[in-house]
Amino acid sequence: MAKKSVRKASKARPFWERGYQSHGYWQGKERLGTVQLGERSQWDGIYRWQAGSRAGEAKTLAEAKRAVEETVLSLASQLPLFGDPAGD
Repeated sequence: MAKKSVRKASKARPFWERGYQSHGYWQGKERLGTVQLGERSQWDGIYRWQAGSRAGEAKTLAEAKRAVEETVLSLASQLPLFGDPAGD
């Protein structure tokens, strides 16, 4: 009798997706953060990012993406302030 391979269900890894004048950071169907550019004719060269309740600005796209990724990681690792972590 052959053994059936059972795959371990793992969380989908977050990924970047390019959009119209923006980049989205997704995990499955949930958007974790964004990096947006200004209007094409009025763009001031600043990338504006947002992840959760935090937002900021960066000079390069790479810096803005890194800020979103770090913010998502820090928000995921923090314990909730008013929640019940034990579930009792």
